Amino acid sequence: MAADRCRRVVCLAFFLIFFCFPAFIGGNDDIDQQIFQPGIQGTLNVGVAKPRRYLLYDINPGEGFNLRRDVYMRVANLVKKLQDHGSWVLVLPPWGRLYHWKSSTEKQQTKIPWSAFFDLESLNRHIPVIEFEDYIKETGSAEMDEMWYLQSYKDGFFKTGKWEEKVDERDCNDPPVYHPDQSGHYRGWFWGYDEAYVLKFKCVSAQANAGLMVKPLTENTTARSVMINRAEVLLHDAYGQTDYWAARRSMRFSKELRFVGNEFRRKHLNSTDKDDKTIMWEDWRTFKPAVGTAKGGPYLAVHLRRGDFARSHSKNVPSLQGAAKQIRQIKKEQKLKKVYLATDATDQEVKELQKMVKGIVRFKPSKEELNRIKDGGIAIIDQWICSHARYFVGTALSTFSFRIHEERTILGFEPKTTYNRLCADNQSAEECEQPSAWPVVY
Repeated sequence: MAADRCRRVVCLAFFLIFFCFPAFIGGNDDIDQQIFQPGIQGTLNVGVAKPRRYLLYDINPGEGFNLRRDVYMRVANLVKKLQDHGSWVLVLPPWGRLYHWKSSTEKQQTKIPWSAFFDLESLNRHIPVIEFEDYIKETGSAEMDEMWYLQSYKDGFFKTGKWEEKVDERDCNDPPVYHPDQSGHYRGWFWGYDEAYVLKFKCVSAQANAGLMVKPLTENTTARSVMINRAEVLLHDAYGQTDYWAARRSMRFSKELRFVGNEFRRKHLNSTDKDDKTIMWEDWRTFKPAVGTAKGGPYLAVHLRRGDFARSHSKNVPSLQGAAKQIRQIKKEQKLKKVYLATDATDQEVKELQKMVKGIVRFKPSKEELNRIKDGGIAIIDQWICSHARYFVGTALSTFSFRIHEERTILGFEPKTTYNRLCADNQSAEECEQPSAWPVVY
């Protein structure tokens, strides 16, 4: 018993020396003074965890699928910078009906989550992201604290020709499309969610890269949730550089859509990742193939824009006859028999093209598949299959073709098999400028 009491006394003495009187053992005085405040009897000051803050965004309703993907990258890298100032998460805007989504599933093309098209686990390896439905669950409602409705400066670059980065709260250039209800809640279009609203609305003039929004978001507001509308006004911070490519590489398509595309390649184009040398690693952060390692499947992929594009960009887009002539020539040069065609051409135009070019193959989903993957899924499958071809040729000025360029570059294809475009009729080689190659920056 005496020995036991002795051990207790010795332990207590050591405790007092090491924890209550650190100066006795030569501790760091600065740290000790921060931790042990006079009169607090050794109480540890622990900072209270800051609450999670939410950045939401939306884009002009008239913008297409692939421009929206580009705006995601700009906002994602804004959130990456915001991580240095607190716990920010990006709330992904649900997909709704877009101009090119004209299938019979119109009524189903609202409130579409990002997970229908993209791999959320992959996105989260770059920045924290959640669906709008998860935002509602986390916060308890579809309420948002503030909306910053972006607009250009009346006396900005397009009037003066002078570029100066700036962001200011200003009067609205045009009558707002969001209006307060009887409770003072601002309501309008929120991806089909009638219950959604914002508490505070203001117009913000912006002439800036996305990163310039960090200061006003961290210094000019304490709102827990801020929605940036018309986010396409913001530009990339460093186009084509490391963060740009990190955001782009994180945008992997959903596993279901990749599976559908891979099955089509296998069944109709004799193409598999193993044979084509296009196997991707699970984590995009460690997937860094050398240029030229990807071989591609034994087919030519063509993206041919028609419709309004053929009219508005007639100086850069060929006629059907002109496109057919070029496709036949490329097939011969590349010694390929099959052609995968991604196009918004009418069924009649496609039939005409198939008469002029042998071996054209297209992805045509069944009604059941269309209801499941929707028009956005078809666009992604088209891009996925084009991205795995031995050789690709696209349409000038098309963001659809541009996204395929990026996908093929990420996979490790040679630029000469990727950055190609169809020329307009009677356009000389000098006039038909080919797309610029943009290497991945890791």
